[in-house]
Order: sequence, then C-alpha cells, then structure tokens
Amino acid sequence: MSYGYITQLDKGVERKHVRYNNRFGLAIAADVYIPKNIDKTKKHPALIVGAPYGGTKEQGPCIYANELAKRGFIVLTFDQSFMGESGGEPRNVSDPAIFVENFSAAVDYLGVKEQLVNRNKIGVIGICGSGGFALSAAQCDLRIKAVATASMYVMTDAARLGMNKNQIKKYKEQLSLQRWKDMENGYPEYRPSFPEVPFDKVPKDVEEPAAEWLRFYAVKRGHHPNARGGFTTTSDISMMNFNLLDHIEEISPRPILMIIGDKAHSKFFSENVYKKALEPKELYIVNDAEHIDLYDRVDKIPFNKLENFFIEHLK
Repeated sequence: MSYGYITQLDKGVERKHVRYNNRFGLAIAADVYIPKNIDKTKKHPALIVGAPYGGTKEQGPCIYANELAKRGFIVLTFDQSFMGESGGEPRNVSDPAIFVENFSAAVDYLGVKEQLVNRNKIGVIGICGSGGFALSAAQCDLRIKAVATASMYVMTDAARLGMNKNQIKKYKEQLSLQRWKDMENGYPEYRPSFPEVPFDKVPKDVEEPAAEWLRFYAVKRGHHPNARGGFTTTSDISMMNFNLLDHIEEISPRPILMIIGDKAHSKFFSENVYKKALEPKELYIVNDAEHIDLYDRVDKIPFNKLENFFIEHLK
C-alpha cells in the first residue's frame, strides 16, 4: 500500500515483500530493495534499516532503502514484532529484547535466503528508537560489521527520563496495578497518540516536543494506519528494567556513525552514547534539521555520508 509521504521507487530499484521468523518464532514482515542492474554473478553488501520507535517500515526506512539501493546496496526494511504487518499478539506491545533480536533475525534472513548478499558485509541503520536497538544488537551479534544511527533515541533511558526516584516508584506502582486491570479486561490497555485519519495541520495549542511528533505521524507527511503511536501501557515495565547499551564498548573495533540534527531535541542521546563508545566512531551533525527531518527529508539526510561510511567499512 502506498501513503502520501512515500516516494515512488526509483526506476532503477525493485522491491519485494518477504516474511521470516525471529528466534522467538514471531513472523517478521520485511521489504527487500535491490538495484535492478545488480551484477548477479557476484555477492554484494547489504543494509538493514530499522523504523522509528512505534513506526513502520513505510515511515522512513523506505526512504533510506530507496536511496541506498540506487547506490548499489541491497537493503532490507522490517516491521518490529507486534507492529505493522509483522506477527505477534497482542498488538502494540514493546519489548526491548525482542526489538533487539529482530535486527539479528534480519541478518539471519539476508545471510541465508538472499543469494546475492555477501553475509560478511552486512551493516545496520537505526532511525530514532531503532538506533538504540541496532547498537544493542551489534554489541553481541558480530555479524553486524558497521552501525549508523539517525536521530537516535535510547528507549530504555527514555522510559525513566525526567523522573526522580519517588516518581519512578509511583510509576512502577501504577504499571504493576495495571497488569491486574489488563488481566480482568482480558486485553492490555493501549491508548493511541495519533488519529485514525490524518490531521490537515497540527493543532496550535500543542507544545514541543509533542507537536513535533504530530508534524510527522499525525499528518499526511507520515501518517500510517498501523502506527497510531505509543505502546501498550505495561510495555514500559520491561523498558524500565532493561539497559540497552551497557556493553557499547564491545562494538569496537567495528565502526559507529551517529547522525543528529543540530535542532533535534533528542541529540543528547547520541552525544551521551558517543562519549561512551570506543573508536572508531563519528558524530555527524546535520545543519538546520530537527529530529523528524532525518526520517524522510531527502534534502537533509546525509546519504553521501552514509554511502561512503558503508562502502569503507563493508569492504
């Protein structure tokens, strides 16, 4: 299905839909982008692009995949478990271990099922929350040879952001009691953040950064019926009890490229992780760009930088 914000596929790129299971047996829905003029007598480097947290493969990853396939890469985009077209019930559940696993599951698929892929030359790009999940996967999965992030969020840190010790305790109490309510109701509470039908424009009384999310997800630019925003209420329990990047130094000597907008409210996530990561690493700043601009703005996303990074490190 096509949405208003998805560019038409480049005439030199073809896309196919595939499905495979992760190690938990959950079905993953993915799209593979392949250059039409690819040399079928050789094996080629491949990239995996993860969607913004709560988003789908059509909300940003398709933009990256279309552009990078034009430049010669085989690119896989996917929906996280419980999201989009992927399997998993109940819907809209978030789990850090599963979301990290799904990057490795994509490596599994590319290395075995896609005959044109060089399984020793696979890199990953994580947009927004997928940036943290992608780095976490790379900590343990040595098949991932290079990692780039764009407008990264570290969701396990974000789950506690802005709360003091007492506030965290109260929130845990609320979440714990919600589990009983969910059991009584027979389904988990889920409160979507975005409308079923996109707004014509963002309401004026919404403050930042909430207004920024609406500028993408709630209007035609980025609205998707399978991405209404947020997750089941009790998903925060696992997020608050998990540290994604405790072993960030173990990615080295594989390289990390972290891309942020100079106006992004989220840039401190990348700056903090950059300080902890070991070389080789690079923090690349895009001028005049807010967080969501690195989802879909082809005039802002530094594709030349990404292309050169992966060409160099997937040799």
